[in-house]
Amino acid sequence: MKGKNQTILFEFIILGFSNLHELKFLLFTIFLVAYICTLGGNTFIILVTMTEPCLHTPMYFFLENLAFLDICYTTTNVPQMMVHLLSERKSISYLGCMLQLFAFIFFVGSESLLLAAMAYDRYIAICKPLRYSVIMNKVLYNRLAASCWTGGFLNSMVHTVLTFRLPFCGNNEIHYFFCDIPPLLILSCGDTSVNELALLSIGVFIGWTPFLCIILSYFYIISTILRIRSSQGRQKAFSTCASHLIIVLLYYGSSIFTYLRPISAYSLEKDRLISVLYSVVTPMLNPIIYSLRNKDIKEAAKAVGKKWQASSSLSFAA
Repeated sequence: MKGKNQTILFEFIILGFSNLHELKFLLFTIFLVAYICTLGGNTFIILVTMTEPCLHTPMYFFLENLAFLDICYTTTNVPQMMVHLLSERKSISYLGCMLQLFAFIFFVGSESLLLAAMAYDRYIAICKPLRYSVIMNKVLYNRLAASCWTGGFLNSMVHTVLTFRLPFCGNNEIHYFFCDIPPLLILSCGDTSVNELALLSIGVFIGWTPFLCIILSYFYIISTILRIRSSQGRQKAFSTCASHLIIVLLYYGSSIFTYLRPISAYSLEKDRLISVLYSVVTPMLNPIIYSLRNKDIKEAAKAVGKKWQASSSLSFAA
């Protein structure tokens, strides 16, 4: 025993699927397909942008980082979710829960900042095109990417330490699909006011501030696009931003709803659906959105395909 009512926990029980037993095979199939699509689509984006010299620009450098983040934070949760769907024992060790929470918050926070960096890149490209190559040089975009990863790491470190310093008085059943901050705070029998304050205050810097910067960037971007006289020029300028804007709306719509509100306002029944959206659906859609709406990606993919086909033909002939 630790203290009067607090016990040492060695594991947590994940009960997010406890009332969906009849749908477990269907859900497993859906998650498996979504995970394969996420891995395949984002790996495709990384390979194409790395292989084709015409895509060695800041915009596609950030897109590589986005694709890698999507692979990472999906892998943090989805494989375990699939295992829990089919297994009788739906447990995760205390350390495993801590590591899962740290990794997920790390990648989610980094992506939040990265989307703001991508918006800044588009702002410079459209609003200051003549100075783009000077402003958005290799040093700057590497520093921006490094800052996104560092900010995500520090954010995750703070929340992980604050969450697992809390007491859990014997109750180890998490009514959620994975270890996340809100269900763990609800599970705790201690004072979570510091955690809630940290969620809201740090969320201003890693959630609301990047989001507002994106909105401001797009205000100037859209204003600039509307001043372009050529309809073809307007369409081309908007097409470079449309994919990013769609992803921003999907990502921030779900993550802000999940993390940036008081714990008393949480409803695990509703929030579980939102968690599936931002942890399973959004990472799967990102490469699809960029591939369908981006002419450069399509042309680069065709070029890479031709190179691989030629290489395979030569290998076969040899």
